[in-house]
Amino acid sequence: MNRQPDWIREAFFYHIYPLGFCGAPKQNSFNGQAVNRLTKVADWIPHMRELGVNALYFGPLFESTAHGYDTADYFTVDRRLGDRAALRALSDALHSNGIRLVVDGVFNHVGRDFWAFRDVQQHGESSPYRDWFSGLRFDGRSPYGDPFTYDSWRGHYDLVRLNQYNPAVREHLFEAIRMWVEEFGIDGLRLDVAECLEPDFMRALRSFTDALKPDFWLMGEVIHGDYRNWANPEMLHSVTNYESYKGLYSSLADRNYFEIAWSLNRQFGPEGMYRGIPLYNFADNHDVDRVASSLKNSAQLYPLYLLLFTMPGVPSIYYGSEWGFEARRTPERDDMLRPELDLAALTVQSPQPHLPADVARLWNLRKALPALLDGDYRQLSVAHEQFAFARWTDRQTVIVLLNAGEVACPMEVRVPDGFSGGIDRLNGDAYFPLQDGTLQVDAVDAHWGRVIELIQ
Repeated sequence: MNRQPDWIREAFFYHIYPLGFCGAPKQNSFNGQAVNRLTKVADWIPHMRELGVNALYFGPLFESTAHGYDTADYFTVDRRLGDRAALRALSDALHSNGIRLVVDGVFNHVGRDFWAFRDVQQHGESSPYRDWFSGLRFDGRSPYGDPFTYDSWRGHYDLVRLNQYNPAVREHLFEAIRMWVEEFGIDGLRLDVAECLEPDFMRALRSFTDALKPDFWLMGEVIHGDYRNWANPEMLHSVTNYESYKGLYSSLADRNYFEIAWSLNRQFGPEGMYRGIPLYNFADNHDVDRVASSLKNSAQLYPLYLLLFTMPGVPSIYYGSEWGFEARRTPERDDMLRPELDLAALTVQSPQPHLPADVARLWNLRKALPALLDGDYRQLSVAHEQFAFARWTDRQTVIVLLNAGEVACPMEVRVPDGFSGGIDRLNGDAYFPLQDGTLQVDAVDAHWGRVIELIQ
């Protein structure tokens, strides 16, 4: 069993990409004083608390050349965001408000400004760091004109792959993590491109962090494959649920609840592959189009978030999307996905001004119903625009009814024996009696749903 930190059971993540969120310059000049832009994140803490957020996934924080995933120094806060004192102050503010801090761990590669790579550029074959980089050879030239070649991340030669088998590299990375824990109090890592990391490296990382901080959480970015190859007792606690990410929006945009229903059954149903693994669920992030831009009707955001907060796993919201903020990437640019946003402006004028309150309402409902936090899952019925499933523990059974259609509709499902009726905990505690083991609901509102706790 892949034992999880206790706090993950009730975790609700907010995801911020700090360089964009804080309005930092696109390029790091590597000179001058640090500019403390992290205070802007602290200004958003009351908003996070209103939503119910209790964990922040914070994108790249440490000194980098441009976008944060091209690390220059793991021990220095990116001067475009602030300094170590600024990060300590932010971490203290988050923790004093009951918000845990999980940061990006970018360990597959570094940027060309990484200090050890600069030493190789300067000293060539005599550099003591020549073995720090994967595939480094002095029998050719790199696309940048270096008198050597090296392995890159997927052909992007501004990202130099580290040699994860080198003990000195591991020691350097692990000591950086130790510093992040001891000085900044971080509670976990989201491992960038975890699917590219060596399994042995992740095993060593899990062993190190388990000893360093027993309730530390490791979550990896994984897009394809069997998630159990990464999320298991020896490696990571969880991974990104990209399969359900896609189904969350396309099942609505295509009027095809069968898609997400199939995925949830495959993942979490009676024979589900990932039963017991709290996958990291999200509707969008810093790499993909905003979910509001992927839907044909903004009203579909409401059943989407209702599903996000009632399905198995750990829910996460990407900053701005709780207001229905839209953005699409282009083949050349993705900075529009990572904007600086003004909280005061959003609270008075936004695409979906009522959505944040409904997100908070859904989170409070999830907390109030243990079956939604970690109960089992079973599909009850599915149609193109209607979907019903059960979540249950030994002490509680909850029926979730979703209607993505344009008009209200009745829904009817068979439920387990031993119950006399159900109370809709989402919509004013309306009571519905059971008839011959069938839950009959006269109307489920358009673009909404019901969350019914069965009673004996």
